[in-house]
Amino acid sequence: MFTVVLLLGPDAAEVVHWDDLPVVRTWNGREVSLRAGPRDRISRGQTLEPVAVYAPDELTEEEFQDLYFAHKDRVHELALHD
Repeated sequence: MFTVVLLLGPDAAEVVHWDDLPVVRTWNGREVSLRAGPRDRISRGQTLEPVAVYAPDELTEEEFQDLYFAHKDRVHELALHD
């Protein structure tokens, strides 16, 4: 099982759990692609589910980075260590 962070827009993000990590997936009628991960998360010395980050497939790498930084302080799962 993987924790998946979906960065869908500047004010829209979802955290879900998937059994697999396809390169591209349709999510709520929108194509999203794997942009980062999976990476292990560590919380209080325990390893948690690996985290992967998806974003709309049409975004450039620069647009994805902007979206990631807009969410990194608001979406707890983006922090790999507590």
